[in-house]
Amino acid sequence: MSSDHRDGAPSVGDTTATPPDSYGTLYVVGIGPGLPHDMTQRASDVIRSADTVVASNLYQVFLRKDGTLPPASAAIADATDDSEVADEEGSVLERPDGSRQTLIRSSMGKQVELAREAFERVRDGEDVAHVSGGDPNVYGKSDLLYTMADADDATDIPIEIVPGVTAALSGAANLGAPLSNDFCTISLSDKWRGWDEIEEKLRAVAISGFVVVLYNCWRDYERAVDVLREERADDVPAAIVNDAGRGEEGRNLDDETETITTLGELPEHSDEVGGMGSSILVGTHETEVWTNDYRDVLVTPRGGRDVEDF
Repeated sequence: MSSDHRDGAPSVGDTTATPPDSYGTLYVVGIGPGLPHDMTQRASDVIRSADTVVASNLYQVFLRKDGTLPPASAAIADATDDSEVADEEGSVLERPDGSRQTLIRSSMGKQVELAREAFERVRDGEDVAHVSGGDPNVYGKSDLLYTMADADDATDIPIEIVPGVTAALSGAANLGAPLSNDFCTISLSDKWRGWDEIEEKLRAVAISGFVVVLYNCWRDYERAVDVLREERADDVPAAIVNDAGRGEEGRNLDDETETITTLGELPEHSDEVGGMGSSILVGTHETEVWTNDYRDVLVTPRGGRDVEDF
């Protein structure tokens, strides 16, 4: 990225520069699985207080469940937002305290336009919350906003990342303790990375002994499993998780589900891999299926130790 920056905007290594007083802030907010109970307090606070919120239809539904966003009925009939990216109706809402908040629908096809609109609003003094599912830094929207800021000479825009619970963590919580040792995540989406690179990473982590969590399993998941099976035993525990943390609000298959199986048997569960909300966890030779009085869970020990070592 360019090292040039406008007056008052911070640069890398500069801890004294501050944005102009007239500017707002662009927050990239991770809301975890989406439902309020798994969202951090900071994420909720930022969204509640932002002048403008950019969120997909699905996340708008989630954020309204506890009042993080005002209900659709709070739309002000005679108030419209004149930006090109805002919906003509229902985009200006009245909060319980009487203040107003603009809600802009995010969609896959207009992310560039949304980023530019956010920059202008920040320069006009607005705080903008750009909502990202999971964590913005884990296949989320944080890199998009920084890349767009660089491309549009918008290095004057103050950007803050608000972390959230990513699918690897919410899914692991449902499964027990499968990530207690070293682990990694790999996206199977080949939109930005070619399959040759994805395959190389899969083989490397399989050899290295990482627990691996696969994202974007709607693309080539069986192909990925074949690569892992070349380097890892078929009997290592594995699991398929759908819509972790979303309960009955899930959008895949039968809502929130977990299936514990083995690496070798994963191809037999293709009907349980439902789309973008599906993730797959593959353990190591140390991962065990552990059973208590209630259910089976996965446990990957941190090392060779027993209770007395704690």
